[in-house]
Amino acid sequence: MNLRRSPHEVAPELIGAELLVDGVGGVIVEVEAYDQTDPAAHGFGNRRSVRNASMFLPGGHVYVYRSYGIHWCMNVVCDEAGVAGAVLIRAIEPTRGLDSMVERRGLSDPRLLCSGPGRLCQALGVTGEHDGLRIDRAPFSLRATRRPVEVVTGPRIGITKAVDLPWRYGLAGSRFLSRPLRSA
Repeated sequence: MNLRRSPHEVAPELIGAELLVDGVGGVIVEVEAYDQTDPAAHGFGNRRSVRNASMFLPGGHVYVYRSYGIHWCMNVVCDEAGVAGAVLIRAIEPTRGLDSMVERRGLSDPRLLCSGPGRLCQALGVTGEHDGLRIDRAPFSLRATRRPVEVVTGPRIGITKAVDLPWRYGLAGSRFLSRPLRSA
């Protein structure tokens, strides 16, 4: 999968892909795109900081940050080096390593294991230690889908700027989304 493209091209292609961290994970069912022109993005205006430095790596790296000082959030970096673009992984359908996810999350309902970026990172064991690593090398594995999927779009969640942009992508009919999503 070519990740050195706009997050708006990459985001819908991630739906249906398999994401694993140390063999634990599943099928990506929900993502959000962010680019340097987006006032809701950490790399808005291509402004670098210690926190967002990984967003400026070439596409194919991972940008992990802490949200509200509580939850880790994982993004797949997109575009060319020096251009801040990323796709937030919001939810997966858990398929591999469920016992590990259940232990990490302290609950057994498969629908709630990875439905939200903080839950997903906790279930997969993703922390700040993963920031800046390559998505195509251990501990990660990202495999593009080999079957056609129906992608629906809508506004992103949990932001206060550019709230109406339809840059949230989800797998149509998935019960593992963080929130319902209907085509825009």
